[in-house]
Amino acid sequence: MIELRELARGDAGAVGRIYGPASVRFLGRGPMGVHEAREYVAGALASAEARPRVKYTLGLAVDGDLLGIVKLHSDGSVAAVSYVLRADTWGRGHATEGVRRVVALGIHRFGAAAIRARHHPDNPASGRVLRRAGFVPTGVEAGFVAYALPEGRGQTRTAGPLVLRGVR
Repeated sequence: MIELRELARGDAGAVGRIYGPASVRFLGRGPMGVHEAREYVAGALASAEARPRVKYTLGLAVDGDLLGIVKLHSDGSVAAVSYVLRADTWGRGHATEGVRRVVALGIHRFGAAAIRARHHPDNPASGRVLRRAGFVPTGVEAGFVAYALPEGRGQTRTAGPLVLRGVR
């Protein structure tokens, strides 16, 4: 079963593996070390406690295996989605499903009128994820291909129930 869940302190090792060399190729950063992964998880936990909550940094798990991170950040009526998956799990639809689920969260928790995303132009697979999740390209912003979710498309179908374990 696929689920989005809050990160836990014990997830630092898995987060480091998610942000491995292949996965960060188009993110403009290097692989994540153990110390940085611990700080990343601590930051995610802190944002989960913030009120109002404006950022969700969620683990994407399949049958209990943490294989990706899906983020949703809102600055009012506009929300942004981003995601990264462990390279050995690419091509199985997990990113698309994670994006669909976090979009549903954005609409229900934030009441987001607009949801945006972007990807590196040399990473067409990420563009396919966004298009399958209902986003449409809107142009280029700061060197990245920009996307928006058209009104009414936020009700995209997920492959299963919207499982948000521990998400507040």
